[in-house]
Amino acid sequence: MKSITENKTIDRKPFRKLGFTYLETAEIVVSLNQLMANYFVHYNKLRNFHWNVDGHDFFELHEEFEKEYNTVKQNIDIIAERIRVFGLKPSMKIKEILDLSEIKEVSADKMSPTAMVTEVLKDFDVLHDKMLDVVNAALETGDNVTEQIVTDFMRNLEKRNWMFTSWCK
Repeated sequence: MKSITENKTIDRKPFRKLGFTYLETAEIVVSLNQLMANYFVHYNKLRNFHWNVDGHDFFELHEEFEKEYNTVKQNIDIIAERIRVFGLKPSMKIKEILDLSEIKEVSADKMSPTAMVTEVLKDFDVLHDKMLDVVNAALETGDNVTEQIVTDFMRNLEKRNWMFTSWCK
């Protein structure tokens, strides 16, 4: 008789070593590009929020937005390097970014601090969905490295989501 854990792993391909083919990584790369495009727009929003936040929460949010955009900047670089591992060159022209991204730009100059944080939380939902797409593509291919990289992103995003959500209360 098979255990429950054996039944859950039947559909998953075994983890692979080096040597993925272009076809095996195509879905992963597409998902990584979509995540990266969303990250770019999110990064730009965070910079604008950092520069334009006003009010009693200025010092706190100014610093938090900076922490957030620095993390996003690092994650973008990690994604681009992962795409290079698969033998491709990441290309993110501004038009491509805006076309691929579900996260949209906003004008931050008249937003309240609460509206800015609410916007960040909406972006987190999109980013989390895109991360799940990458994880699923990686698991289907047996790419445990990409899965682990993005799982680490998710762990941090979920914690930051909790923190920003708590700030809004």
